[in-house]
Amino acid sequence: MDQPVALDIHCHLVPLTPARTAGLNGIHWRGDALDIDGYVLASPSVYRAEALIEWMDKQRVARAWISIPPPLYRLSLDADEAARWTACMNDALHDVAQRYPDRLQPMFHLPVQHPALAAATVQHWRERAAALFAMPAGSAEHQVMLSDDGYEPLWQALNAARAFLFLHPCKGCDGRYDRFYLHNLLGSPVETALAAAHLALSGVLDRHPDFTLCLAHGGGATAAVAGRLERGQITGRPGADTGARRPRDVFRHVCVDCITHDPSALVLAAAMHGDDHVFFGSDWPFSMGLPVPHEQLAEVSSALIERIFSTNAAALLDKYR
Repeated sequence: MDQPVALDIHCHLVPLTPARTAGLNGIHWRGDALDIDGYVLASPSVYRAEALIEWMDKQRVARAWISIPPPLYRLSLDADEAARWTACMNDALHDVAQRYPDRLQPMFHLPVQHPALAAATVQHWRERAAALFAMPAGSAEHQVMLSDDGYEPLWQALNAARAFLFLHPCKGCDGRYDRFYLHNLLGSPVETALAAAHLALSGVLDRHPDFTLCLAHGGGATAAVAGRLERGQITGRPGADTGARRPRDVFRHVCVDCITHDPSALVLAAAMHGDDHVFFGSDWPFSMGLPVPHEQLAEVSSALIERIFSTNAAALLDKYR
């Protein structure tokens, strides 16, 4: 029998209904699908918490931390609209999780393009629920860089809450990714590594050691480039040596999910981040994830699977129940 999975830290739900979105600009319903600023999210399961529970039961997943999918990030919203949108989604995530209190917990969305609003969102929810948050990993189109000084209140709020922050990449704006679905296949891993580099080289993670950072998709390209980042520090490449700790030391304290689609890449991620920092993620209900995890992870060593499915999850659940 397949081994039980104690926790899925990377699955997506759209918790919204027409009643909840009434009066919100740019939001329309096309039958059962949501039209977000002209993009129709036509994935029926993502709207149905009961479908997630059915999948969890079939795959023997005990609990899941739910977050919104990237089409709902809406980075172009101004501060007032972003505040309304963020509150709408987070209230809805909370309500959906309350329907399945033994199975689901919300990771509350943080609007990365408005760091003051994101910090206020942390303050609001840390007093009402477990301090679990999810945020886009910057944005090329909107020139969002997590090393900017304006994010300091957000890092302080997350650190004070001893929060868990899940970073998920956005779509890049490089036209060379337009072919072959490369925005997702290649752009997303690079965007994740870029965010990790900004947080490490700027010293953000040195100054705020009490919140837990977790990177999607096995950390993207982070493990592969960590040594190169460190070499840039050591050799004094312009701007690289900021006095921050060496990236390989920093990344040893950063968590990742297990979605790499290659057992050797997962071994590399575990070696860089520590096998105690790798957690199960499915990316449910999207096809680029692990919809049949026991089959897709069959080539991974039993020792690492035990860590991913059970041991590491137990420690995380103990901290964020």
